[in-house]
Amino acid sequence: MRLAFLGDSVLGLAISAHTYPRLEADRFGAGRLTVIRAQTVSGSACRQVGERLGIPDRLRRAAPDGSVLPDTVMTQRVLSSIVEAVIGACFLHAGYERTAAAVVEAFQTELAEALEHPIDFKSALQELLARRAAVVTYEVTAEIGPPHDCTFEVQALVDGEQVGSGSGRSKKAAEQIAAQRALEALEKES
Repeated sequence: MRLAFLGDSVLGLAISAHTYPRLEADRFGAGRLTVIRAQTVSGSACRQVGERLGIPDRLRRAAPDGSVLPDTVMTQRVLSSIVEAVIGACFLHAGYERTAAAVVEAFQTELAEALEHPIDFKSALQELLARRAAVVTYEVTAEIGPPHDCTFEVQALVDGEQVGSGSGRSKKAAEQIAAQRALEALEKES
């Protein structure tokens, strides 16, 4: 969905632009900001916002008379994509400033949760895989830019197969993003 692609970018920028000037640089480096943003804009967070905004009920009411929306319509993945598509549509209609303000307001609970109780995606992934008797490894696939301003790209591998990838200003931050994406991918399979 093109609108979801656009909305995902607007969502990430809105949360980044909101948090960057408000969090002290000595306590919140680029790696920590990356993890906070990732948690705030995750598929789970988008689903929570969508439910809070009543999107599933609105979709049910909008369905043609007599038709019933299948449960697959309300999965985390689908609801997350719908929320991102709504953000993208708002951006096209109202512009960045109005949309960003609405996004920050809508995601305030998720941002507060990420600041107060940050999720360690790497540990969560290890716990999930331990129940499956599997192990994750991380592999740096690229280092982009000069050493003082490098971005790392990392893959999360399970049994040699890529299950997630991420990039960040540190290896640790990139591994967290890769683990988050791996968790989301593995949850979709379940």
